[in-house]
Amino acid sequence: MSEAGERLALFRERRNLGAIQPQGPLALVNTQWVDMEQTIWGVPGTWAPAPQGVQALMLTAPGSEGISVDGIPVDGTVEVRSKGSDQPSEVIFGDTQKGHVIAQGDSYALRVWDSTSEGIQSFGNVDAFDYAPEWVITGAWKEIPGGKSVGFEHLKDEGVSRDEVIPGEITFTHEGTEYSIAAFKAGTALQLVFADATNDVSTYSVGRFLFLAPNPDGTITLDFNYAVLPPCAFSYAFNCPLPPAQNRFPFAIEAGEKNVLKKDGSLLHG
Repeated sequence: MSEAGERLALFRERRNLGAIQPQGPLALVNTQWVDMEQTIWGVPGTWAPAPQGVQALMLTAPGSEGISVDGIPVDGTVEVRSKGSDQPSEVIFGDTQKGHVIAQGDSYALRVWDSTSEGIQSFGNVDAFDYAPEWVITGAWKEIPGGKSVGFEHLKDEGVSRDEVIPGEITFTHEGTEYSIAAFKAGTALQLVFADATNDVSTYSVGRFLFLAPNPDGTITLDFNYAVLPPCAFSYAFNCPLPPAQNRFPFAIEAGEKNVLKKDGSLLHG
């Protein structure tokens, strides 16, 4: 095996291992938005929005339900701070279930993780194409001062777009045609959300992700062997961004991850 193939094999081994971690993508069993006092499927307690300006949800539960927040048993009403706050809270529901609060604008949801989820128990592997050197492409990178906003739809948002900042323009040529694509900032990297002609044929129907970083010389390497499945391929409780029109390629990229498979080789999500 080539050095590039060995690096890719190690990457894929880590991806398979990461999928089954207690807070890996297969462990997410519920994401429920809270806009009034309500219960949440699968976990105890009553949940409600926090006062305006507080990045949290309010949890009310008796001590008999055995919930703890940040290591302190709950007996009454407590604040569960969101992931976007200075000190995010962790909720423990039992030996296998944990939760944390996420935010989208002024709305908050509880995410519930179960280390013994059905997805973890039935997981076989992440199926992927063999290493394909022809899908290592060098493109051009041009920074956009201040960035520009591009609307990305999400799988569960019913056509409503969310603006993401695109810090630069990426172009590459394939079979004589130039493509200009949009990748938004994701931590220290760029995240390309793309679709191609393999979707719903040999790869996951929604699309795939590729994480990139510009090179010092003004180029950018698109190594599609490292294309990964979005979290929603592992759990329906995720809400993934959809590829914008300019990232929908008319050709088949037979590189990277294909689908999540069960132990019997069937699709985890048909």
